Amino acid sequence: MRWTERQVAMLAEMGIRLWPDVPAPQGASAVEVLERRENPPEAPPARSDDRAPPAVEPRASERAIGARATGVESMDWTALRDAVAACTACKLCKGRRQTVFGIGHPRAQWMIVGEAPGEQEDIQGEPFVGKSGQLLDNMLRALGLSRHATPSQGQGAAAPLGDPARQVYIANTLKCRPPGNRNPEPDELAQCEPFLIRQIALVQPKLILAMGRFAVQSLLRSSEPIGRLRGRVHRYQGVPLIVTYHPAYLLRNLEDKARAWDDLCLAADTLAALERA
Repeated sequence: MRWTERQVAMLAEMGIRLWPDVPAPQGASAVEVLERRENPPEAPPARSDDRAPPAVEPRASERAIGARATGVESMDWTALRDAVAACTACKLCKGRRQTVFGIGHPRAQWMIVGEAPGEQEDIQGEPFVGKSGQLLDNMLRALGLSRHATPSQGQGAAAPLGDPARQVYIANTLKCRPPGNRNPEPDELAQCEPFLIRQIALVQPKLILAMGRFAVQSLLRSSEPIGRLRGRVHRYQGVPLIVTYHPAYLLRNLEDKARAWDDLCLAADTLAALERA
């Protein structure tokens, strides 16, 4: 039943409010229609099997910035790796393909700390790859060191991790790539720092090699240029620390390769002196 404009006006004068969105049942009387429109039926309750659609995993660009995981200082390797992979504590999470955790022997005597992942690191999920990684591998090989598992002589597969004295552990100050390979920002370094601190604590290296300005600044809390800090032994929580140039810098400044080699020799001599003591 539909009301004419005249009937609506007349009912309004009588103080009766109409609900035009409530249909009148066929054959209903005027009184029944008015009662129905004054007291519209409630919507039927939702069925017990009605469910919200499943959540969709957000794309990298849609990740929301959140809080860093708590309890990092007591995590083991598995928990730490999972916490890094799930971290959304700074805006770098929005643009990464994946996090870059670290690689090498988990109890290596040498620990190398770099700066931030680049494009190739972001793709492969491993620090120091591409041309800079090849240069670093060549430098390490000259000292009889490797980032990869090399079983001890005569032990074969029984020693999958190899000799911790012959392998290194490599980690970066940042675990996500800054867009366009720009320099890390202070808040990004601050959010990632607990992860690096825990990695160092788990490895317990006998020597740390800091490569690049931001690695040096993070570990030594110094704004001095690398040229003034290299050539001598520093300390990080009692661990000898040697400062040197980042391999990416050396690819652009070939004349400093000889200085970087001197730094590696200083690091080797420092570790050898510790073992003799």
